[in-house]
Amino acid sequence: MAYESSAGRWVLAVAVLGSGIAFLDGTVVNVALPDIGRDLDASTSSLQWVLNGYLLTLASLILLGGALGDRHGRRRVFVIGVGVFTVASLLCAIAPTAEALVAARLIQGVGGALLTPGSLAMIEASFRPTDRARAIGAWSGLGGVATALGPLLGGWLVQDVSWRAIFLINIPIGLLVIVLAGRHVPETRDPMAHGRLDFLGATLAALGLAGTTFALIEGPDGMSAQIAIAAIGGVAALVAFIMVERRSPNPMMPLDIFRSRQFSAANLVTFVVYAALGGFFFLFVAFLQISLGYSPIASGAASLPVTALMLTFSARSGALAQRIGPRIPLSVGPLVIALGLLLTTRIEPGDDYLTGVLPSVIIFGIGLTLVVAPVTATVLAAADSRHSGIASGINNAVSRVGGLTGDAFYDPAKMTDGFHVAMLVCAGVAALGGVIAWLTISNDVLHTEAAEGGDTPDRLGEDLMCPVSGAPLRPGREAACAPPAVATASSD
Repeated sequence: MAYESSAGRWVLAVAVLGSGIAFLDGTVVNVALPDIGRDLDASTSSLQWVLNGYLLTLASLILLGGALGDRHGRRRVFVIGVGVFTVASLLCAIAPTAEALVAARLIQGVGGALLTPGSLAMIEASFRPTDRARAIGAWSGLGGVATALGPLLGGWLVQDVSWRAIFLINIPIGLLVIVLAGRHVPETRDPMAHGRLDFLGATLAALGLAGTTFALIEGPDGMSAQIAIAAIGGVAALVAFIMVERRSPNPMMPLDIFRSRQFSAANLVTFVVYAALGGFFFLFVAFLQISLGYSPIASGAASLPVTALMLTFSARSGALAQRIGPRIPLSVGPLVIALGLLLTTRIEPGDDYLTGVLPSVIIFGIGLTLVVAPVTATVLAAADSRHSGIASGINNAVSRVGGLTGDAFYDPAKMTDGFHVAMLVCAGVAALGGVIAWLTISNDVLHTEAAEGGDTPDRLGEDLMCPVSGAPLRPGREAACAPPAVATASSD
């Protein structure tokens, strides 16, 4: 399809609307946490599960979701994902207890894992090669708008309607997407996809992440036999996952991709930095509401400068990494993030937003902008071209896992003290990411030229997604890059 055609616009609209509901929930739920906690009498760990339950199933199953789409039809799996997400949103809206809400969020993550890779795969498969980058760029920009509007929309709904309304708005959008996809999106499959799906690997990955995440969230409240069993079982499942993937003829995550030192290093930087980001985004909006007395709308709008910076400068950040190499941006960026987090420890009740909150938000946003595009470009460039699709999925899953992290939550004074301590820890973790990048990332990893019909890493900055709850997803087959020597040899 051509980008300017009516058929192309319909495909783009369906992909944006479908992925938009998933991106929207990644930002609006944070704004609603204090109200959810008070209404459902939820503990801090329960609120963490409201956020992390979604990320857990999304990270565990997103690679499987992409593989299912390749084999059984991208539109079909995308529509199924939207349907699951929509039903789960209804369950979230009517949840009578915190436990029921967490269960519904787990189901939402399953839907997100099916629809998220499908939204981009439909664009890649439907548009002609010359228009793909433009279409994906439009998808990225519109997705960024949905993310930017999320805190404001969520704040308004929480303040003037109910926290339950942030889930109800997904239902009409989801139903519309299902109808439009059936009418306007052609079905596509990957003719090269064959063999049995790695369901055992997917199951072990989910069990491993569930056990270790449960232990990390519940452990601070006191060790128990249940927590110890979950931790040991989770680690054992992850070890078994690696063993199964090593022997499987069709692994969900081919381990040979990690033979690239740069690929492994970039994913380690992703994991460490996004661990710090997970702590910040979990506490920041709640801190503004509980300790500083912000309304839900005001707290949602407080972090908009971060999204604005990423929307404006992500492409430039990717181009900068292409020109000078990714080592400096990936080393400096986490240090700037750490500085922004350190500045948040100076925020006290009664501080003005412009002088007390905004400086730390801007510095944090600058650091994040330096990191997101270069780290994704490095991952894709470091992977073998035949693994570029799975490389993008692994990096996204790693970033989601990196974000997985008593009643003092609702006490303004205790929240203030706890927030300051947490930000010190997050700053240290972010700074560690910068040190790792300086020691492990090579500048020449992005020195590539496009293979015929492919794209160069600096173009990645033009079609990156802006949501900061996870690394950008991008269909890897568009980035068919080769080192200059290989490209020259092939042309001869």
